[in-house]
Amino acid sequence: MNCILIDDEPLAIEILVDYCKKIGFVEVVGTFTNPLEAIPTINEKKVDVIFCDIEMPQINGLDFISALDNRPLFIFTTAYSQYAVEGFELNAVDYLVKPIPYQRFIKAVLRAKELLSRKDTPAVAAAGNVFPSHGDTNENQKFIFVKSEHESVKINLDDIQYVQGLKDYLKIHVVGSNKAVLTLLSFKDILDKLPQNQFIRVHKSFVVNVNFIKTIQRNRIVIDDIRIPIGESHKTQFFSMLGL
Repeated sequence: MNCILIDDEPLAIEILVDYCKKIGFVEVVGTFTNPLEAIPTINEKKVDVIFCDIEMPQINGLDFISALDNRPLFIFTTAYSQYAVEGFELNAVDYLVKPIPYQRFIKAVLRAKELLSRKDTPAVAAAGNVFPSHGDTNENQKFIFVKSEHESVKINLDDIQYVQGLKDYLKIHVVGSNKAVLTLLSFKDILDKLPQNQFIRVHKSFVVNVNFIKTIQRNRIVIDDIRIPIGESHKTQFFSMLGL
């Protein structure tokens, strides 16, 4: 997988070059501190993925990516989380917030590799995007954005009661709302972004927020008045997480 790195900070480029060297299937075919200097490489070489900073003196990374006619897959790498929605709407594969943990970088690269192996376009890639509020998925994460119909919806993680699978869609049930958020995602997509100490898959069709569990009745979980089944293949992990 050929990639180029664009960042006005040489140290940031050095870190990403080092990350890429540790991944056998990623080859860096160009590094640039000025985005405009990357255009000939993008046009003349086979570039699969662009890693691009956002706030740069020559041109904003969002504007640069928007201006490319036949752009490859791209991943934003930035110190600012406030551009996540705009990045999402541009169909970015992922949005990494500095300092970027290596494991988080690997997740983004694997997502890009999967899309390339399926010969997906960036537009298709966007269907699976969920941007966290921080560069890593952990207990400090506060919210995610998901694409629902024609808008990006911000959802506070502490408000998600459970996620229900409906064929090709997920239905995210939020506390205090009579209407769930319907989004075109897979369970793998959303589990990659939800904190593992708070959310767990308990059934092939359900992920629950453990903070909302009222009671556990044999093979069922009760959240409010909703009874959610516990699948046989998920029992051990679920009860182990709760120390039962």
